[in-house]
Amino acid sequence: MQMDFFYRKRPWYAGQFVRKITPIVDIPEKCIPFISTSLNRLKPKLLSVLVRNVDNTFRATVVKLPVKNNDIDFDFMESFMEGLDNLRVEELESYLSSTGLNDYTLTKDEITVINNYDNLMFGDFDITKVFDISNTHNILSSEINDFNGNIPYLCASADNNSVSSYIKHDLNYIDKGNCVFIGGKTFVVSYQKNDFFSNDSHNLSLHCLDRQPTENEYLFLSTCVFKSLKHKYSWGDSVSKSKIKKDNISLPSFDRKYDINVAEVLITAIKKIVIKDLRLFLNSRGI
Repeated sequence: MQMDFFYRKRPWYAGQFVRKITPIVDIPEKCIPFISTSLNRLKPKLLSVLVRNVDNTFRATVVKLPVKNNDIDFDFMESFMEGLDNLRVEELESYLSSTGLNDYTLTKDEITVINNYDNLMFGDFDITKVFDISNTHNILSSEINDFNGNIPYLCASADNNSVSSYIKHDLNYIDKGNCVFIGGKTFVVSYQKNDFFSNDSHNLSLHCLDRQPTENEYLFLSTCVFKSLKHKYSWGDSVSKSKIKKDNISLPSFDRKYDINVAEVLITAIKKIVIKDLRLFLNSRGI
């Protein structure tokens, strides 16, 4: 339903509304990301013809690929992807250095929070006492004329932080960022830092009522929302503004009040642990 293309190397199961594309030529594995990206560029076109005409539209579509001597140039794709991988590693190294994230040593406070996490007390809180809950605006893909903008266009996909593309559109339909975003039909939950457009009015935005959380605190809160409510909602019984207002979410508690002061230190510690893994990866590449 989101028209996302993925490569599957191993056997897999699938739910509804899934299509499988099997190559009829031998494609080197290193070329798969290149071809997957080319297919994903068809997404706006395919979304505009859901659901009835999507199969015929896809079969009639021509995908542009590099060619040499009238054949698909897999050698170019392989060399391009290798060069891109090296560039990404260099950019990652530069980013870690410029932001000071090369230092992944945990502080005493961070070690304490990690070690004491299992002892953290949680309580159930009325979600309407924590968040102001709103339906997002509804912008259909067929209504978008410019997919080369700089404002995120969100869908209900878990990939790429729910960002389907970047568009230009009527600013009257923009939704405010710095919030928890819920993809209504799939119950994908993410933190959205920037203002955004939404592809479906079933999606929800949650802004904190009594404080202005940091990015790390919002990351923590979005995880709490997901873990607390994911078991309740599915494609056949999707979340809505009226339903979620009756829910409770589990949050750290102190003196019968929710307390997310631990979130900043906890998320910083988790980031450092991830950065350590990145550093080990870079070292394995001899960088």
